[in-house]
Amino acid sequence: MELFDLNGRVAVVTGGNGGIGLGLARGLAKAGAALSIWGRNEEKNAAARAELEAFGARAHALRCDVSKPEEIANAVEATVQAMGRIDIGFANAGFGTIASSLTITPEEWQQVTAVDLDGAFFTFRELAKHMKERGEGGKLIGIGSIGEIYGMPRQAAYSASKGALAAMIRSLAVELARYDIQVNLIQPGWIETDATGALLQWEAMDKTIRHRTPARRWGTPEDLEGIAVYLASDASRFHTGDTIRVDGGYSVF
Repeated sequence: MELFDLNGRVAVVTGGNGGIGLGLARGLAKAGAALSIWGRNEEKNAAARAELEAFGARAHALRCDVSKPEEIANAVEATVQAMGRIDIGFANAGFGTIASSLTITPEEWQQVTAVDLDGAFFTFRELAKHMKERGEGGKLIGIGSIGEIYGMPRQAAYSASKGALAAMIRSLAVELARYDIQVNLIQPGWIETDATGALLQWEAMDKTIRHRTPARRWGTPEDLEGIAVYLASDASRFHTGDTIRVDGGYSVF
């Protein structure tokens, strides 16, 4: 199990104060990592920090809007000052809006891409600068969506961002491999979170998703803990540029 031991490692999780992000953080904490949670809601940040500390993890939280590159740079600096280093970065912060492709405004489009694509890139860029300078390698992991594969009506901005994120990760994986930095993508299926709560309450949609998923259930944030630890650990040191789907078999049925 030493391959999966994250003791002494520091991980950043953007959007880590709830949903999938907090699930990832819990898994990393269980494996021994220290955590820095970045999110826009300071109350949720504080609650997530307290929960992680209850696991015995060293935890840190700060307000950061990843749609603003200057806030990302400041967050990296503040995290390094507080935690000493950053070894692992999860670009999980996400934003979506439901709007017709015929009427979506440029501002609505850019509001989504600024977080889901630009925010991930600038997070990775600032973390990679730190990792390269420190010279001890690192891990960068993006959180994608099966919306990259399947048509999602009225969510073109979200789908486009996630598709571009996967391509960007492959490019970064090649560019950063010489610095022993591995870059990969987790692609979740339908996961129970506050963001998908309305769909769970929509009986027809809930029934469709359960029927369409061979596992016959929605996923939970806990279902992503194992792959998060693997990609953050030395066990994946020669694994880079990949997309790993965690969807209960949805995409192969």
